[in-house]
Amino acid sequence: MQEFTKVMKALSDPNRVKIVKMLQQRELCVCEIKAALGLAQSTVSKHLSILEAAGMISSRKEGLWVYYHLVNGGRTPYAAVLVGCLRHWLEEDAEVLESRRHLTGVDRATLCRD
Repeated sequence: MQEFTKVMKALSDPNRVKIVKMLQQRELCVCEIKAALGLAQSTVSKHLSILEAAGMISSRKEGLWVYYHLVNGGRTPYAAVLVGCLRHWLEEDAEVLESRRHLTGVDRATLCRD
């Protein structure tokens, strides 16, 4: 029951759902998500931490930067099912489309050079 509720709580915030939908496009760093959603870095980091704890995303470190990507949900079947379903759900949702539109204008090299 605990793993189930952790996954459901992770998806209870619209910004976390948008992050999952953006990660369907490509691997992203915090700077890119921050720019696409217009959120503070600390807020984005908190959202990513919740999604990672639920087993929906994973990260890899490259130098100073941490990159996030979707996982297949190997740690919990609930995460696997919902990540799979989200690949098809909300594709035409206005908020999801808007966040993806903002993401297309985000240049990692420019954002992350500092």
